[in-house]
Amino acid sequence: MVPPRRGTLTVFLGYAPGVGKTVAMLETAAAASATGRDVVIGIVEDHGRAFTRALAEGFEIVPRRQVPHQGRTFEEFDPEAVLARSPELVVIDELAHTNVVPDEEAPAQDATRAKRWEDVEVILAAGIDVYTTINIQHLESLGDVVGAIIGRRQAERVPDPFLRAADEVELIDISPAALRARLAEGNIYAAAKVDAAMANYFRLGNLTALRELALLWLADRVDEGLEKYRDEKGIRTTWAARDRILVAITGGPESTTLIRRGLRIAGRVAGRELHVVHVVEPDGTRRSGAPALLAARELAEANNAVWHTVVGDDVAKALIEFARTLNASQIVLGVSRSPWYRRMLGPGVANRVINAAADIDVHMVTHAQAARFWLPDRESPRANPLSTLRRILGWVIGVLAPPALTALFIGLGPGSTSLSLNFLSYITVVVLVALIGGLWPAVMTAVFGTVLINFFFTHPVNSLSVKQLENILALIIFIAVAVAVATVVDKAARRSRQAQAAEHEGAVLSELAGAMIAEGDSPEAMVASIRSTFFLDGVTLLSAGDDGTRAIASAGEETRSRAQAGEIIDLDETTFLALKGRALSAGEQRILDAYAGRLLRVLTESRLRVSREQAEELSAGNAVRTALLTAVSHDLRTPLGAIKTAASALQLEEIELSAADERLMLETIEHGTERLEKLIDNLLDMSRIQSGAVTIATAPVLVEDLVASALAEIDPGSRVLDPGSRPSSRGSQPLDQGSQPPITVDIAPGTWVDVDFGLFERVLVNIIENSVKYGQGSPIIIDASTDAEAVHLRIADSGPGVGADALERIFTPFTRLDESNTVGLGLGMAVALGLCRAMNIELRAEQTPGGGFTAVLTCPVTEEAAP
Repeated sequence: MVPPRRGTLTVFLGYAPGVGKTVAMLETAAAASATGRDVVIGIVEDHGRAFTRALAEGFEIVPRRQVPHQGRTFEEFDPEAVLARSPELVVIDELAHTNVVPDEEAPAQDATRAKRWEDVEVILAAGIDVYTTINIQHLESLGDVVGAIIGRRQAERVPDPFLRAADEVELIDISPAALRARLAEGNIYAAAKVDAAMANYFRLGNLTALRELALLWLADRVDEGLEKYRDEKGIRTTWAARDRILVAITGGPESTTLIRRGLRIAGRVAGRELHVVHVVEPDGTRRSGAPALLAARELAEANNAVWHTVVGDDVAKALIEFARTLNASQIVLGVSRSPWYRRMLGPGVANRVINAAADIDVHMVTHAQAARFWLPDRESPRANPLSTLRRILGWVIGVLAPPALTALFIGLGPGSTSLSLNFLSYITVVVLVALIGGLWPAVMTAVFGTVLINFFFTHPVNSLSVKQLENILALIIFIAVAVAVATVVDKAARRSRQAQAAEHEGAVLSELAGAMIAEGDSPEAMVASIRSTFFLDGVTLLSAGDDGTRAIASAGEETRSRAQAGEIIDLDETTFLALKGRALSAGEQRILDAYAGRLLRVLTESRLRVSREQAEELSAGNAVRTALLTAVSHDLRTPLGAIKTAASALQLEEIELSAADERLMLETIEHGTERLEKLIDNLLDMSRIQSGAVTIATAPVLVEDLVASALAEIDPGSRVLDPGSRPSSRGSQPLDQGSQPPITVDIAPGTWVDVDFGLFERVLVNIIENSVKYGQGSPIIIDASTDAEAVHLRIADSGPGVGADALERIFTPFTRLDESNTVGLGLGMAVALGLCRAMNIELRAEQTPGGGFTAVLTCPVTEEAAP
């Protein structure tokens, strides 16, 4: 059976609320409907905007799902209804929305996923196309950046891989000034929220920074699409869609000069990127001074240039391949520092790069080092540890020096030199040749010298025959000594080269580690860096388990099994790197094997991080459980005492109660029972959290409903005043201790927060009860102020209050600020703080201006104005 095709995902991206994402989405959907496509609306939030509501009227709207939660019913998007309807295209607003979690006693079909983007994933898998909207601040990878800009991290986030997998992303963009004008006209938020929004989230600097983030993110995604297209089509030529300047450095003293020239070329032109590449050879035959290389890297990274380290035997070829992989448009090279006689042996790196660059511009930059005689410590990448020049010179000396020495001795005349002096002279020549040219030129010189000594100086002369045993032994010893000296020199050079290669491999690993730290300590970044460093077609990090082999991270061509890989690097028993592309040299394999340990450590840390996050979730549940257990022991006394007193009064036969008194006793019993029922509900929630059956369920709720429910919990007959009847002075005389103090509620209608209704109600009850109990009858004022990201709810009394030094201690359980009396904040505030921490709500204590105590709750508010 052929599986259904996957639907296409079109995302309308904005940088702030109000830019017009929903309007653009509906207009595009209308155009699709006009072409005959079957289009329905899954969910669209108009936020009270008439124009948006009018655009949605012409579509079939899938009924929303009714979700019961904490005694209320919310309307949510119904993915199951969309799947049953099976349209060609569905419109789903606000991709980052967190779904309201239904109560456990709701029907099973009401089970919901945590996030709306997960619903969209299910719909796409069914072959239905989706239009959706999102703001840039809801991307997971930008959470910290956005938090630094707006002062608060977004709670609702969408994973980057999901958004990057979208088939099309359309940026809806207007200028920040135009967006602020739209806000001032009341086209985004209600008039009561405009001033707070202008002063906080919608500041011009905030909007400009968020807009830049959106533009840069979309530009990167377009660039990814371009690279994918080039890879699929096998295009190797440079497409200079984005101007990338690549500065190639050797790590020598002139490297900083080249980087500064690259910075001047890049300038401040928008869209230009500066990359710095250092090519190293796997065997360490091209070295550079560590201080100069470190200074070059610090300069590059300080100016936001991207640092790369690539490995290659052929520097020019490695540069060109990397430039084409990067899609660089310009290369900056330094003028060669090699002496003239080295350039006569063949074209240097710069000339070869120029010849192979084709459509890439190459800048040749002169520098102070070019005028100096500087010979890099370079050796052939082949097995011989000596340079080509030294080996050639060794052969030349080995051929010319023995005949010259022979001619000298013959010229001095017969008998002028002894045979031993001849031997020592020729051994000196052999040692000199061994020091310069290595083993084989020295062996040749020893044999050649032996022949000359035997022919010209050993009796009988002018003959290769030797009659005296002494001379035969002398010739054998001469050859043995010459070969031994040459062998020692050759081995010393090889050991030196091995030490140099080991040092160099350490330097390469250090550079790779630095690059990984700069890019992010993640498997994805490390795999991508390995691919670019070693010029591979693809690198895949795989893990084998009972359920098969799965890919953890990949870059380039993906490999799904060991059989498909060109080369395998095992990290442990189940994890391995699968490489595709060219064969690695022995030096490159050593470097990669050594670096595999770091990659394995990163994987281990990633697993530990997941475990830590799970532990933190359990800790949050423990905080709720602990707070609720403490609340039970504290709050059971009041309802039980009231029930017992009322029941005892009804059972007294000697006292005849009137009908009104009996009704009062029954109401007291009913009210106490209701409080006990709520406490039992909290205990059930606690047991569910402990078993992992449920999590803290936040949903948009009205602040006025929360406050009203908390006041009804405290005292159904409490006196709640309108804001207009608020006492004019915080120093009003307190009421009698037996009476309920007046409570003034000043909360603008339509103020929403994203909290757990039941837990937040418990927080309010504890705080208000403390103010009622310890405020000595002073009036209590409950008000709220709103900005774009949070609602600040204040409960203030004008009683005795607490000292500034005690504000930090009032949340400690059973704390008495004055042991001589019972006035103070005891257990209730500790319970409130525990619940607030579990819900990620800030609770702090302040002194009321003019005297008294104020508790301030800072609650998150979602982008939606209402559910």
